Amino acid sequence: MVAFSDADPIGVLIGGKRSSATLIHKIAVHPDHRRQGHGRHLLDSLASKLAILGPPRMIAEVPETFAATCALFSASGYVEEARLTDYVLERDENDRAVEQRSGPALSERGNAARVEGFVIPVTVDDLAANGLLETADSQVCWERSVETLTARKDEIAGLGVASDEQIEAYVLYAERGAEGTEILSLRSFVEDGGARLAQLLSQLRARGPGALRFQKVHPADVAKDCLKSLGFSEAGGHLLYGATARSDQSGR
Repeated sequence: MVAFSDADPIGVLIGGKRSSATLIHKIAVHPDHRRQGHGRHLLDSLASKLAILGPPRMIAEVPETFAATCALFSASGYVEEARLTDYVLERDENDRAVEQRSGPALSERGNAARVEGFVIPVTVDDLAANGLLETADSQVCWERSVETLTARKDEIAGLGVASDEQIEAYVLYAERGAEGTEILSLRSFVEDGGARLAQLLSQLRARGPGALRFQKVHPADVAKDCLKSLGFSEAGGHLLYGATARSDQSGR
């Protein structure tokens, strides 16, 4: 959606629509026209359309440092639903965490079979075929939903710990060059104190330089204590805002 002043575009809202919700990906107003209600007007116009066309749920994932944007959503009837935390795992931290939690057997020099399973390559299609992606879609950010992972599967790689019966843990990731490696999904289906995840992260970290980054983690996605025990540290975050479009916008 675009807002105009006469013939000049002065504001824009870019979104992504799915059957479950619409994500407000970007909203911006020209500096010369801010604080005149244009951002609120864009949000209200979108809500009016979605109240008729659906889906009624609208969400936004706003960097917590964007105070003005957060204020805009709050003033427009959006409710802060959760804090999505960004995590980073540096090389030294990863090495120490793996050694401290799992000992030399799970270090980069260790044998993957020491955790009663073997590290194998996995793909998004492999996980979907085994019914494992659905378990990762309860509380995740937009970029790590099943729809996004499926759409981006050609650029996503993965590693899994497999036994004779099943995939017991996995990590999906994308290489980002000098920025390091972006973790897109991280799951364990075995109560092992994090040993299988530690093994996967150790294997992943050994593949190249740069940090591992795991962004916009919902508190119900992966437990904060689990990530910290694996060596991750917090590196900022986003605020998840939600609203429901209704025909009567005063009640939104």
